[in-house]
Amino acid sequence: MSSAGSSRSALAFIPALGIVFGDLGTSPLYALQECFAGAHGADATVRADVLGTVSLIFWSLTVVVTVKYLVFLMRIDNRGEGGILALLALLPGNGAKSPPLKILLGVVLAVVGASLLFGDGVITPAVSVLSAVEGLGVATDTLKDWVVPITIVILVGLFAVQSRGTEKLARYFGPIMLVWFLAAFVLGLRYLVRDPSVLEALSPLPAIRYFGRHGLVGIRVLGGVVLAVTGGEALYADMGHFGRAPIQRAWIFVCLPSLVVSYLGQAAFVLANPAEASHPFFSMCPRGPVLYAVVAVAAAATVIASQALISGVFSLTHQAIQLGLFPRLTVKHTSASAEGQIYIPAMNTFLAAACIAIVVGFRESGKLAAAFGLAVSGTMAITSILFFLVVRNVRNWNPLVAWALLLGFLAFDLPFVVANSLKLLDGGWLPLLLGAFFTGTMLLWRRGRRFLADYFADRHVPIETFVSELESGALRRLPGVGVFFAARAAGTPLPLVRIVGRFRAAYEQNVLLTVITDPVSHVRPDERAEIEPIAPGVLRVILHFGFMENPAVVVELDRALAAADIASDPASRVYLLGRETITPSDKGRMGRIQEGLFAFMSRNAKSPTDWFSLPPEQVVEVGAQVDL
Repeated sequence: MSSAGSSRSALAFIPALGIVFGDLGTSPLYALQECFAGAHGADATVRADVLGTVSLIFWSLTVVVTVKYLVFLMRIDNRGEGGILALLALLPGNGAKSPPLKILLGVVLAVVGASLLFGDGVITPAVSVLSAVEGLGVATDTLKDWVVPITIVILVGLFAVQSRGTEKLARYFGPIMLVWFLAAFVLGLRYLVRDPSVLEALSPLPAIRYFGRHGLVGIRVLGGVVLAVTGGEALYADMGHFGRAPIQRAWIFVCLPSLVVSYLGQAAFVLANPAEASHPFFSMCPRGPVLYAVVAVAAAATVIASQALISGVFSLTHQAIQLGLFPRLTVKHTSASAEGQIYIPAMNTFLAAACIAIVVGFRESGKLAAAFGLAVSGTMAITSILFFLVVRNVRNWNPLVAWALLLGFLAFDLPFVVANSLKLLDGGWLPLLLGAFFTGTMLLWRRGRRFLADYFADRHVPIETFVSELESGALRRLPGVGVFFAARAAGTPLPLVRIVGRFRAAYEQNVLLTVITDPVSHVRPDERAEIEPIAPGVLRVILHFGFMENPAVVVELDRALAAADIASDPASRVYLLGRETITPSDKGRMGRIQEGLFAFMSRNAKSPTDWFSLPPEQVVEVGAQVDL
């Protein structure tokens, strides 16, 4: 390899710093201070408590982030993609009508975990930006009253630019985060060299002794410790963007050393200045221009961390839609070169309104810590269980190894969940409320779509019936190509059944098209289309897309028809789709309330015409009223 190529390879981790490590990287702003907050937090005046807390943080970073996510979870990918829904897609039978109980458990867990990640996307921008701007209050008391307004202005600006995309700005994210990690390292090193004895915290003994002194009550401190490992899911979810090696290099050579030195330096500072434990990071900065510069870099870093979470929510929403877990929403591409750069207006509006509302309601990052911690710890525990289901049911790992890993991971995850559950009334209710909303939405949508599929299956018309009528000459032939969308790759599509029944007509060329989202991130070109000639003038086409892809139906259909030697002018082609109107009733299987909610979501979901980017002037929608 050339020296230039080696240099590019060595620096490939820098972009990952800006996208993957924003959340983890900004945790020194608030994690340690939350360990000392409240009546049941660690005592900043007791050396053993300070060292025990930092020891817990260090070993959490080591076991949860390094071992769990970087070593093991990154080995379980879905064609290069990671994340909680990528794990769900790997489970066999999760799309079956009656999946096995353990697979159904995996579906429910993945939905709950994804819902908590949606909540994380609301809470992270609020707590991150708020914690950075609070540094102004440390610099001067006159700016304390301006913390919330400045935070809101930053958040409004952040969400306002989403529609324009961040591709041009993203090139600066990595270098800015590199500056941030360097600043955190230097600030920590200043106090670490003054009291090297805090290196004792790198041993697990101070953590063990902490629980020996405090007993079960000591578990409360884990509500703050877990904030040090926020963003672990991002390492896994962003694996498809950067690859395993750049993320691992960025963590080992930049992020982990910076975070460890920062926490050790804060520990040394708190031991010398226990009264400053409420804001140790900014308090250990030299006053004057240096502090303002650090606040500015911190604000930039938290905006980058927030951007990563917002982009993650957009990506998660898109995956959920493709997997049939969420109603179709408008998805806009903000980059011509990067497929993953997307913008979802409805979700952006929701995130902006929710973020600003909780900033106004909570007003301090410390009050949001409980909400933040419960969302993070819940997601981590669910990911561990899904990992176990995949390695046992898909990868066929040795059961002893799989169980040992699961129990080892849960030994960290579950105490974090318990510790944050104790803060339910102090803000822990927020992620539960957000999680319940998104869980209910996804499970209801999935259930409604299943019942809708059953409704159509019960009205199944064999394709032989249509072919028989066509060959008998009983149907009038319309010129051109008619593309009939079918939910199932069997039988006669309902739009065609209705056209035949009402008008006794069919097209010269009738294409029965089914679009399927496969449980893989991307479908290979040779797996894209299945073409089945059924009879003269009748062709079945099945197009496959991955859950990370956009269904470019027109382009792929052109290729499929060309492969089948069917001459078709795309401009004269007619697309016929079903348009169902759900009519709630007490007799339905879902019940009036659930059916009414499903009907509301269906009415407001993006139409198939828009979702598949079909030319509207060539689309005919065949309507029907449906009672589930």
